[in-house]
Amino acid sequence: MSFIRTEVRGGVAEIILDRPRALNALDLTMIEDMHAALEAWGNDESIERVLVTSAHDRAFCAGGDIRAIRDLALAGESAEVTRYFAAEYRLNQLIAEYPKPYIALVDGAAMGGGLGISVHGEIRVVTERALLAMPETAIGFFPDVGATYFLPRLPHGIGMWLGLTGARLHGADAVAVGLATHFVPSDQLGDVADAIRRGVELREVFADHRGQVSTDLRLRKITEYFADDNVMAILGGLRGAVGDAWAEEMLDLMASASPTSLCVTADLITAGKTSSLAECLDRELSAAGRITAHPDFAEGVRAVLVDKDRDPHFDPATVEEVDLAVTAAIAGV
Repeated sequence: MSFIRTEVRGGVAEIILDRPRALNALDLTMIEDMHAALEAWGNDESIERVLVTSAHDRAFCAGGDIRAIRDLALAGESAEVTRYFAAEYRLNQLIAEYPKPYIALVDGAAMGGGLGISVHGEIRVVTERALLAMPETAIGFFPDVGATYFLPRLPHGIGMWLGLTGARLHGADAVAVGLATHFVPSDQLGDVADAIRRGVELREVFADHRGQVSTDLRLRKITEYFADDNVMAILGGLRGAVGDAWAEEMLDLMASASPTSLCVTADLITAGKTSSLAECLDRELSAAGRITAHPDFAEGVRAVLVDKDRDPHFDPATVEEVDLAVTAAIAGV
């Protein structure tokens, strides 16, 4: 049984994510099936564009199948952990280098791996129902799927903010910071999808959806507090903002994350500033093998996805206690 469906109409090929009970979380079969389809279509001269959609309106893709990865890690199946991430990152690279227009329609949640199969594409369409985030630090992991490449290329401080806090962006916010390319109201998305399937010129399809979008993001505050590469410096700045409700909210988000993951994430995003996507993905693959063996990963996934008590007990418990030599070794920097 496959959790993706494919359809070809004329010169348009479509991948439909269809794993509703898991909010389209990507298991290994989905990753491999997507890669095989995209590779075949990339070499097929009759295919002019690729469209990626969800069969359900709750989510585009909630991320990778991280519970399964936890099970493998706890069982000591490190080779299988590496196999999963290697396949996922290979798919991300293929999407980034795809020779034809790759169009993702995001209506609902796109988290973690969901960004890996959308953000690397040429056209990323979001609606007011879209919710984008890289929430990995809360589960003892780090933003991967090439995030250590695309996050540091967002406006100054935005990538570090998203990576450390796991903050969620609504559709218009994602366009404003560059994670998405077009905003389409949800009630018009079906018409846009049908036009793409009919082969209408993309300029014409999106002619009415290229205007400025409004955002309530505190862009100046994000730049002010998250432009630093040092987690302790970022925390110090936020703690010094006495009476600032936004700063307190950011502190709360970071307090719920693994301190080890925060430091690994900062190291990887910093290294990604001057690296190619391929270099970032190679670095992420090595780091993924190391961090999934760290106790914080199993504990974080337990608290958020297994028992869902949202009460992880990370070790070390604070950033001040983190051995930066250890986190640098995990990050491979």
